Amino acid sequence: MDKLKAYLIGFLIAVIAIAAGIVWYGGFKLLLQVILTLGFLGVTLMLLFFTGLTFYAESWKYGTILAVFTAISGYGLYLSATWQNLQVVGGIIVFFIAILAFGIWYISEPDLSLTDRFRSAEKLEKMGKYKAAARKYEKAGNYLKAAEMYEKLGWMESAAWAYEKAGKYERAAEIYEELYEKERDTYYLKEAHEYWKKAGNRERAAKALERYAEEEPWFWEDVAKLYEELGNEEKAREAWERALEYYQKEAQEEGVFYEDVGNIARKLGREELAREAYQKFLEYCLKEAEKDPMWWKHVAEAYEYLGEREKAEEARKKYEEYRAKIMKTNEETSKFPEEKRET
Repeated sequence: MDKLKAYLIGFLIAVIAIAAGIVWYGGFKLLLQVILTLGFLGVTLMLLFFTGLTFYAESWKYGTILAVFTAISGYGLYLSATWQNLQVVGGIIVFFIAILAFGIWYISEPDLSLTDRFRSAEKLEKMGKYKAAARKYEKAGNYLKAAEMYEKLGWMESAAWAYEKAGKYERAAEIYEELYEKERDTYYLKEAHEYWKKAGNRERAAKALERYAEEEPWFWEDVAKLYEELGNEEKAREAWERALEYYQKEAQEEGVFYEDVGNIARKLGREELAREAYQKFLEYCLKEAEKDPMWWKHVAEAYEYLGEREKAEEARKKYEEYRAKIMKTNEETSKFPEEKRET
């Protein structure tokens, strides 16, 4: 049993013991009086705090409302403590429960006025209250109509979300492409790509991702793979060439990317460039292996790329030796002191 459970059980036992003591001393009537008094005390203090905070923020309207509630709760506290006018105490409890229920209901649709809450979505739409109508349609699960309302409002991202919920992925993708044309934010192209994929239109998904890769070249490899899936060899090769250009630039700053250069160059049939890239990748891995033996795994891969299997096997053995050593160290450090003494 953890400490939290022990504390909770101890607290529960203490509460039961205190309640039993109160009943033994003054009966259930005294217990009810204590419960009501403490309950009203807690509510009064909470309301008093928020009233002061609201007035401090110079929100006079809500501060006044909270002050009234605080006074009512304080009156309930007085009646409970003095045990008089219990009907009034019951009425105050019912009043606060009703206020709480109303608050939850009101918060559930914060954008709607009190009168709009009682109107249908169709009525609100006819009245031109598209925002309220959209919220009503959403609540009813009619996301297609909600999307139409958002379009009328010009809230295109909300419309795209609603079209997605309605399963209209094509329209959601079109909206994101329209938003890109307007905002020139590449995020919208990425979203358009995802929705075209959901819609099953891989051709449009590839085109959207291709436009995205123009500004985020990291994704040219994904574009190439997508065109390969579509069987468009010409577009796939163009994308692979662009991916190769990107990785060649990155490799100038971070040698680990020479592996990607080599893989793509080999894929494109450029064996001389591939071998040159693998050689540079090997040199990079050997330097890293001097600092971190974990890199012997990548040294082995580099030798494999170059067709030097014996050296690849030697590097792999060094990696396995390092890995075994690490596992043994972890196993020893994970043992408790008692286990170590026994061994």
